[in-house]
Amino acid sequence: MDFSLSPALAALRATVRSFVDEHVIPNEAKVIAEDRELRYDTLRALQKRARDADLWVPHLPVERGGKGLGIMGMCVLFREMGRSPVGAKCFNCDAPDQGNMDLLLLAASQAQQDRWLQPLCDATMTSAFCLTEPAPGAGADPTNLRTRAVRDGDEWVIDGHKWYSTGAGAAGVLLVVARTSDDPKSGATIFIVPRDAKGVVHVRDFATMGDELLQHREAELRFEGVRVGDDAVLSKVGDGFRLAQARLVPARLTHCMRWLGLADRALSLCREYLATRVAFGKTLAHHQMLQRMLAENARDIHAGNLMTFHCAWMIERGEHKEARAYSSMAKNHVAKTLCKVLDDAIQIHGGLGYSEDAPFSTWYRSARAARIADGPDEVHDMVVARDWMMGRVELLV
Repeated sequence: MDFSLSPALAALRATVRSFVDEHVIPNEAKVIAEDRELRYDTLRALQKRARDADLWVPHLPVERGGKGLGIMGMCVLFREMGRSPVGAKCFNCDAPDQGNMDLLLLAASQAQQDRWLQPLCDATMTSAFCLTEPAPGAGADPTNLRTRAVRDGDEWVIDGHKWYSTGAGAAGVLLVVARTSDDPKSGATIFIVPRDAKGVVHVRDFATMGDELLQHREAELRFEGVRVGDDAVLSKVGDGFRLAQARLVPARLTHCMRWLGLADRALSLCREYLATRVAFGKTLAHHQMLQRMLAENARDIHAGNLMTFHCAWMIERGEHKEARAYSSMAKNHVAKTLCKVLDDAIQIHGGLGYSEDAPFSTWYRSARAARIADGPDEVHDMVVARDWMMGRVELLV
């Protein structure tokens, strides 16, 4: 196993990091302030600069405007983009569009790709993935799916209730998971639904613990007799659960790398304060309790890097099924690491860290969702334990 990067990928990583440091982070506050007014002048200028620098959608195939990087390359670059909460969006690599683009590449017909994928690649449209439902519907257990699609002549009629459909309020297209039979394995289908289709009701964007930012606005939707044709079926009828899983495993890794990038930046921001703030006769950096805190955080970020790269390496080798438990390990570890690093950064900075003069409290509010999104901690622990009991997890690689 060799995690060394090719010279080309190493150079590209350095270029993306420099772009984030020189252009994204200095404009971060401006992008966020404009977004609150639903203005995107600075963001669009940064996106144009990324395009001009040939850094646009690098994870996509060349024919879609990218560089055709494998998932390992994707993870490497997404870590650098994730050092800013608005970084991934500047390169058109943010969730949920990034995962939806990957899914359309995997399963959509040529006609579907031409109609829906290319506008996403060009950032002239946004998308949402509609799986989660209010209780008792689908959540951590997707088999609780309540939204139904029923055949009516040459059409499908979709009725249901979704929420946590990230970005759906302003999206141009929705990938809607609906039940088409009661079969536990093949009972779901994904439909590509125009956001403005008759019967798609945007109930509200609802507030969460984290700040609303760019596409990360959580929407509640109702589907009331929405009619679509067979050309709206992604792949084939009954393929929904399989496709949702195929989308989620790589998406977990890209989340992990973005989270690791932010954790790394947060820890780095502690360095100057620790070296200059004096308490009880010496700088904070000389207090052993804080040294232990730093050591634990550095260790956990490093472990998260290795776990994520290992899982990406498995996927690149075609071991998609085998990688599932390892993706759960990585997702849980990195989500907890991000929360701990930010919590410790707040503690290190004391009153300054708790205030919004420092970014940590704002980042933490959004980061707390990491332990719920794409499956809560407990579900991933269940997957790892189950697969280990069945002999599917090797602890020696």
